[in-house]
Amino acid sequence: MNISAANAAVDNIVSNSPASDVNELAFELGLWLSGLESFLNIRNHSFADENRSKTSTRDWTKEFRLTHSTLLLCSKLNFQLGKALRERNNLQNAQFGKDSLEDLTLLTKEFELSSDDIYKLSLALKDSILLNESLLRAAPLKFGEWTAWSNSLSEKLKTIETFDKLIKTAERSGEEFLPEVFRKMLENRPFAEQTDLQMILPRFGRILKWLSVIGRMLKTDEPLKPTLLIFSRVNEQIHEMIGYVNNRLLRFPNEEAELFGSLDGAAYAASIELKKVYNQELAGVVGIRPAPMIYAKIETAHALLNDSFEQTLIVFAQMIQPDINPEQIFPNFHAKLKNSLVLRQDLYRILVSAQTSEQNPEKLRLESLHNQLKAFLNGSMQFLFYKDKETMERFVEEILVTKDKKDLVPILHRFGAYLETLFGQVNMRTVLAAHPFERN
Repeated sequence: MNISAANAAVDNIVSNSPASDVNELAFELGLWLSGLESFLNIRNHSFADENRSKTSTRDWTKEFRLTHSTLLLCSKLNFQLGKALRERNNLQNAQFGKDSLEDLTLLTKEFELSSDDIYKLSLALKDSILLNESLLRAAPLKFGEWTAWSNSLSEKLKTIETFDKLIKTAERSGEEFLPEVFRKMLENRPFAEQTDLQMILPRFGRILKWLSVIGRMLKTDEPLKPTLLIFSRVNEQIHEMIGYVNNRLLRFPNEEAELFGSLDGAAYAASIELKKVYNQELAGVVGIRPAPMIYAKIETAHALLNDSFEQTLIVFAQMIQPDINPEQIFPNFHAKLKNSLVLRQDLYRILVSAQTSEQNPEKLRLESLHNQLKAFLNGSMQFLFYKDKETMERFVEEILVTKDKKDLVPILHRFGAYLETLFGQVNMRTVLAAHPFERN
């Protein structure tokens, strides 16, 4: 493919370090293709804003750019997958002393792919990229152009068997993403509801696998707008899971059973988190330009969904084995819980100090508050979400530099109101569900 320098730059921006392992490449390609499929569905959430009346008049160019960068990434991953498969084929041929190359199909049975499949997908991606570029040159683009483009691209990709094969490969990989301890429990500990859980839990595995990619991109400081395509797929996966669970509950023989309550709670919790993420945190992200704002929203959305589904799996695990420790399932759970407990306690102490200082701003009380705020900045503030850090830092700086009591009292009043809200949000974290706060 002849890709322009600009396109190559975008390609490099979207993914700085693609996976080199064949299995990982197949999964990554399937994941991004699935995200592209969901994002092109105009009935899905557009991540633009909640004002649907503006849909027909606003500029949809940003959606075109997101599909363009994703098509470039998929083309790159497809090329790397074909290359990795050829190298593995050559290596096996050398090991067995064969002189002629065998067809790639012999080495890709787990993917059900052939060299011809990869070539056909490559051609389709190339044509789509060129068409996408020509449409971008006609910007601004309206809803009519987006509808025509999304329908055309969706139909084109669905006619290629490789497209469906790679998505199914990624989904199978996701189903195996459940923690090893959990899978062994399902296999080695027979119980009455085993069949139901074996049908439902792989859906949780897929969701967590997709979210793990977003988590990796947050940690490696990659551009985050492309994650909207992954969130599009996660949105569909969660709706599908909720629908499946609700249908199963309608046919459940015993509504008093523990599994019935766990499934009902899981579906309800998922629907609540879905609304928080897609109607609040991700609303309008597609139109945001500043990177810190994008990072803040993506980080919060990821944490809300990931922590909620991890907690749900812990509930299921403890239903099977009541004495199991959450850290055995998710090793990072203990760190999340410990950090959230420390953060909550520190926020409460600062809240009490701020309210006390507001009522009686004596020198000693203000010094105590100043010391607590400085310690918080260098300590547990790191456990806040990114979106809350900037506001907290502004308040602390304002309090530390204000010397006049008349000016300080209204600042402390606003700070106290903000802390009460922030404390409430931290207290609602999923990891703290089993640890109610006791006010001293």
